[in-house]
Amino acid sequence: MAKGVIYLMTSVVPGLIKIGKTASANFEQRMYDLEHNGYRNATGLKRVFAIEVEDYSEKEVMLHTIFEKSRVSDTELFALDVNTAVQLLSSFDGEVVFPKTESKGEIFDAATDSSQSKLIPSGKYTFKRKKASDNKVVHATAVVESGRWTILKGSVLGVAEDAGVSQKAKAVRATLPMDSRGELLEDVELGECTPSHAGNVVMNQSNNGWADWKDAKGQPVDIYRTGKTDA
Repeated sequence: MAKGVIYLMTSVVPGLIKIGKTASANFEQRMYDLEHNGYRNATGLKRVFAIEVEDYSEKEVMLHTIFEKSRVSDTELFALDVNTAVQLLSSFDGEVVFPKTESKGEIFDAATDSSQSKLIPSGKYTFKRKKASDNKVVHATAVVESGRWTILKGSVLGVAEDAGVSQKAKAVRATLPMDSRGELLEDVELGECTPSHAGNVVMNQSNNGWADWKDAKGQPVDIYRTGKTDA
């Protein structure tokens, strides 16, 4: 049985992804070529998930068949929610090649969370919670527009780093324009993300953003995935 890598990539076009395969030893070079040179006029390609599996050619054909109705002509490009593809691919037996810092279970859960996050209506949301480590109140305002989050200027973020800060959140916080008190000096675009990622960035610690982000009625955004909204 031939072992190789099946990978997923997003493109500069929202909702257009690439599902491809490559030999295990060629993965990094393949990613470099695609991320720098594009594919079939699709630019801005960026790796999202990759897993090394047995019978990788057969599994790639299976994925292409499953998503055939979403395929763009005779290419490896699909008009498809990347989270749906990640959920399916992360259920395969195999070793995660990218991202190496997360387990298959964590990746599957994150993909599910991301899909559900799109149920949150466009609008303004608030966050307020006290950090136990320094007893300071963290409060933030975010605007969500078609699933894309922006943390607004004037929000006061947690400064001390506590347990559970994801690598993704750490990367965002490394570039935040904020003063010594944690106040944002300008709006910060997070792009498409989950409430928990936005809360992780704001708190600088592990966070259940579904409970802590509130809508204009003071309801947690979790109501939008459970359907238990107030009349």
